[in-house]
Formats: sequence, structure tokens, C-alpha cells
Amino acid sequence: MAQLADCLFCKIVVGDVPATAVRETDRVVAFRDINPQAPTHVLVIPKEHYANADELAAADADLTAEVITQAAAVAADEGVDVSGYRIVFNTGAGAGQSVFHVHAHVLGGRDLTWPPG
Repeated sequence: MAQLADCLFCKIVVGDVPATAVRETDRVVAFRDINPQAPTHVLVIPKEHYANADELAAADADLTAEVITQAAAVAADEGVDVSGYRIVFNTGAGAGQSVFHVHAHVLGGRDLTWPPG
């Protein structure tokens, strides 16, 4: 499994950095965001390192699907599947990606309509 020594999320995958895991499969792990933007804010990542959503989608369609499937399962586990939730991939610094290991944000538990109000 490809991992980068200096990648924060790769370090979480191997247990060198602690995280509050909420779901895990052989290829994917989901954990709580340390700076939550909603009552439910969970990150879902492949255990193998891919820099962003484009790279993951081009390399492994099955793993891409598993990340999304696990994100939906997290929403159900967290009880936001009925009220509504977002799955967000930020791809590139200009879109707000700050950790360059692809990750899906699962956000819910409050009104997420846009524009707010």
C-alpha cells in the first residue's frame, strides 16, 4: 500500500498520529475532523495515498466507489442520512484542500443549505 512518510493522513492510517476512527474497512478509514465545521464532520480516506480526487478516480474506480459508499454509511451511522448531509471533496489548494491525501468530508447535523438562511 503506497504511503508517504510526510503525509498526515498516511500517519493516521499506520497509527503514528491518533485519530478518532468511526468506521474502517480493509481499504478505507473514517475519522472525526479535529476542526469540525458541523456537528457531524467526519473524513473518509483511502488507506493508500492518492493526492486528490482526480488522482484517485483515475487510478482506482472501485476504491473511489468505496470511499463514497463508506461516506454514506458514516452519514447513516451518525443519524444524518434522513435530515441531509454533504459529501465534499476539495481538490487543490484553490478549492481549500490543505492535506494532500484525498479525503471526503461528511458534513451534517445542521442546516447546510446555500445560501445560508
